Amino acid sequence: MKIYIVGIGPGSPEDITPAAVSALGASDVVVGYKYYFQFIRPYLKPAAECIDTGMKRERERAALAFAQAAAGRTVSIISSGDAGIYGMAPLMFEMRRDEGLDVDLEVVPGISAFQKAAALLGAPMGHDFCVVSLSDLMTPWAVIERRIRAAAQADFVTAVYNPRSNERYWQLDRLRELFLEERSALTPVGYVRQAGRPEQQVVTTTLADLNPEAIDMFTVVIIGNSQTYVSDNRMITPRGYYRDAASADVKPGQQIMMESFRTIAAELRRHDYPTDHLWALLHAIHTTADFDMERILYTDPLAVEHLYDKVREGSLRTIVTDVTMVTSGIRKGALQRLGVEAKCYLADPRVAEMAACEGITRTQAGIRLAVEEHPDALFAFGNAPTALMELCTLIRRGKARPAGIIAAPVGFVHVCESKHMVKPFRDIPKIIVEGRKGGSNLAATLCNAILCYDDAAQLRPGRDL
Repeated sequence: MKIYIVGIGPGSPEDITPAAVSALGASDVVVGYKYYFQFIRPYLKPAAECIDTGMKRERERAALAFAQAAAGRTVSIISSGDAGIYGMAPLMFEMRRDEGLDVDLEVVPGISAFQKAAALLGAPMGHDFCVVSLSDLMTPWAVIERRIRAAAQADFVTAVYNPRSNERYWQLDRLRELFLEERSALTPVGYVRQAGRPEQQVVTTTLADLNPEAIDMFTVVIIGNSQTYVSDNRMITPRGYYRDAASADVKPGQQIMMESFRTIAAELRRHDYPTDHLWALLHAIHTTADFDMERILYTDPLAVEHLYDKVREGSLRTIVTDVTMVTSGIRKGALQRLGVEAKCYLADPRVAEMAACEGITRTQAGIRLAVEEHPDALFAFGNAPTALMELCTLIRRGKARPAGIIAAPVGFVHVCESKHMVKPFRDIPKIIVEGRKGGSNLAATLCNAILCYDDAAQLRPGRDL
């Protein structure tokens, strides 16, 4: 007595294996859900019988297969995808054991739905992955939720079966909520509906933009890990071979910085920051090792992106700093690569004379001179609140029209007030370290975040080290 437990693949003729075709061709009876018979009829004997048991009647289906085999007929019991992955294979072996049946069972593997979906999406399963079903018919939801959380925390690429149906409408929303607690909102997500069939739909999106309403029970969802990226609308999760081969192009300092950024990103309280704010935040925390930056770093919407665009387009060619330490911290390689000049006026001989004549600080005098020569520069402050206040005054007088402002002076006198003074300039892109904290290193690293913003999507900082 022989029963083949056959995985017939996702449904397209190209994805059924020769072993499955051979098993079906040798069978006198095929037992399964009638919807799937349309995919296998060309491979059956003319006299082969197809027995339908309807949906959600797996035990009855297994019993029928054993009964047909006991009658001396060769039987195939079919599952879509792979019969061993959420399919009939485990049930058949359990029933044979529990009822003491003397039947030869042979599992014929098939291409699973997640494998087909992954191939259509590109190469999202290139590293460690797991598969989770959201069906709670046989598994308590509390158990499923623990598994979801573990997958998200462990940074597995995660394929999701049974994501949604008319009755199970909320589980995918909950999965997304759990993943957003552990992963960046920009994590690539792909889903494939009716993989390999005429109705096939292939979509790439992000965790933030995933719309559960667009997904049904014929859909497989694949959530990338922290290394997954999208290129030409394809999801790719690198295995590491190419990176290792190309490691000569990544200097040790850059590699350390990349690993540090990944560590920081994983430890953030929130994982749904927009890319440009996240990029500035990662630079700030990397420079200070201070996760309070997550609370106090303020950026105008798309400020980093807009300032980078000005650099790329050539309309932003000068960065003016309040002190030389900020200028020293801006990467020379980035400035040279992009054709940008970083200047500090403190060493200009005119500064001391102006400061003495006007009764102002040298940093204030430096900003006055800078505005005369570069009124549309990016102004970066990491030390002197009086210099930032001077710029605000000059803006209000119509003498300065900065491309952007980085406000990170540090200290106790006029520091908070100077940052408050910047906020009302709504048409100027601003990055502000709120409160008393700041420093030249912070102002410099925020400049660097702008200059290398084109590396943000792939989280590859440090190219100009």
